[in-house]
Amino acid sequence: MNIEEVRDFTLSLYGVTEDQPFGDDNITFRVEGKIFLCLWLGGGKYNIEETMLRFACKLSPERNEELREQFSAITPAFHWNKTHWSDVFFEQLETEFVKIIIKESYNVIVSKLPKSVRVKYQHTITTCNSNL
Repeated sequence: MNIEEVRDFTLSLYGVTEDQPFGDDNITFRVEGKIFLCLWLGGGKYNIEETMLRFACKLSPERNEELREQFSAITPAFHWNKTHWSDVFFEQLETEFVKIIIKESYNVIVSKLPKSVRVKYQHTITTCNSNL
């Protein structure tokens, strides 16, 4: 999966918006104003490995531990809370698996929205979960 495919897929999820509050080298993706994924575009003052594109996503602490144990391409997030956020080096993983991780992160945020707001995402959550 390349960087444009990550962006396009993430934006295809219901209610997702993007912005760049942290500068030109990152795009954040939000649902109802809550960030669930931050895509690093390369460069910037926190550039560690120029050739290793990644995104940070929010998952449950248990899921983060599980994924980090199974995949060397998933590590504690560089500049986020390492308990709740992981860096995913998406070019090193299968496309369908990357999509599953993105959906999981999206669902983490949607599941924490107020019930009155969450109701408009119920169909999306059901669809995302059935594909996991």
